[in-house]
Amino acid sequence: MKRNTIFVLILGLAAVGCLAQAGDTRKGTSGGAKGHIMLSPEHLKWGPINPASIQGTPPADFPPLKSQVAVVSGDPSKAGSPFVIRIKTPDGERVPPHWHPQDENITVLQGTFFLGTGEKFDHGSGHELKVGSYAKMPKNTWHFAWTKGETIVQVHGVGPFVVNFVKIPEAAQKTPSQ
Repeated sequence: MKRNTIFVLILGLAAVGCLAQAGDTRKGTSGGAKGHIMLSPEHLKWGPINPASIQGTPPADFPPLKSQVAVVSGDPSKAGSPFVIRIKTPDGERVPPHWHPQDENITVLQGTFFLGTGEKFDHGSGHELKVGSYAKMPKNTWHFAWTKGETIVQVHGVGPFVVNFVKIPEAAQKTPSQ
C-alpha cells in the first residue's frame, strides 16, 4: 500500500506540468489560427499519468507502472473535453486489467503493443498490435496490455480519461455493465 501511495504522489507532481502543457504556446507549434497545433515529438513533455485519473489499486503482483504520458491536445481531465495523449512504456511493461468510463482509441506509433480483454491478465489471449495498428476499447470494457520494446501509443477520446483498476473477488467476476 505504501508503494502505491508513493507512486501516486510522484504521478501527481509530474501530472501538473503535463496537464499545464495543454494551454502553453509550445515550441514546435505553429502560430496560426486559434487552437492550431503543430507539435514535433521532441517537444512533448513526458511525465507520469495524473494520479487523479487512477481509480483503485493495481494488483500486488504487478510492479508499479513506469509508463509516461504526454498531453498532445485538449485536457484529458475535463469532462466532455476531446483530448489526445501519448503513452510511452518501457519494454516488458504489463498494464493490469482495467476499464475506462469512455471509449479509448489507441494507435501504435512505436514498438509492439499487446492488448487483451477480460478481468484477468492472460498473455495467451492478447492481440499483437504493431506500428500503425489501431484498437478501440469501448467504455466499460475490461482490458489489459503489455509491450515489446519501448512502445508509444497515441490515445484519443473525450474526457475525463480515467483508469479504473479491476479488483474483484474470484466468486463475483462480472463485467461493469452486468
